[in-house]
Amino acid sequence: MGAADIVPGVSGGTIAFITGIYFRLLEAISSVPEAVVRHLVRGQFRAFWDACDGTFLVCLLAGILTSILTLASVIGTALEQYPILVWSFFFGLILASVWHVSRQIRRVRPALVVPLLAGTVLAWWITTLTASQVSPSPLIFFGAGALAICAMILPGISGSFILVILGMYAQVLNAIQSFELLHLALFAAGCLLGLLSIARVITWAFQHFHDGVLALLIGFMIGALNKVWPWKETLSWRTNSSGEQVPLTEISISPFSFTELGGQDSQILAALVCAAGGFILVLLIEWGGQRRKREAC
Repeated sequence: MGAADIVPGVSGGTIAFITGIYFRLLEAISSVPEAVVRHLVRGQFRAFWDACDGTFLVCLLAGILTSILTLASVIGTALEQYPILVWSFFFGLILASVWHVSRQIRRVRPALVVPLLAGTVLAWWITTLTASQVSPSPLIFFGAGALAICAMILPGISGSFILVILGMYAQVLNAIQSFELLHLALFAAGCLLGLLSIARVITWAFQHFHDGVLALLIGFMIGALNKVWPWKETLSWRTNSSGEQVPLTEISISPFSFTELGGQDSQILAALVCAAGGFILVLLIEWGGQRRKREAC
């Protein structure tokens, strides 16, 4: 989840869903406020830990933070040197995730087309937004964390891409790499507030509108494919905080147009292999999850 959240366009929520821990994660997060009131304030630490599935949350958080701290530079370098291959891998991963999540729908019916289309259009629209430029302040770090985590927990909506739109992606990465404790603490506080809020909303929605919510999430993932499409044409550029020229507005194009316009190798064969690798990875994760369930039974 941490590795996925680093990449703008890929959601950690998607990884949670295909690994089979999504609903457990929502339940654990949703139970934290009640567990604090009922147990923690009374000094019942063991009861609090059990009520909010503390071991699960701590292990998951440790994995996410470890991945972010160790892979932030690696993934950033890979995106710069091998953008087509990296985006192809995540394209295949999200495409397989669409298939995986669609299998969780209990009863397919025509009414599900409405949330499916709504999610697709919304996510597609988000991927077309251009990045803004803001002056980072403590309040901005806090607000960015709250908004980004709400997107991260939703399959198909990329929290890191929300940071790109807000103009905070580079600022947060710099804070991680430079270990700026104040900014990181404020960002984490915003994440905590947003996470506790959105988890309860999603849990309630799943309990009352299971198939409709899944259709909406599938739409999110389909719309997000526009962001991870490997071949792009840059329409305009901007100067980032490091003084580097980075794309401001991009559109998806065919690999053949990519070669014609830029004179660069579209790497179609290698891209297909990477996309297939991402797709197969999801299948292997699903197979492993099903096998673990059978063994538990």
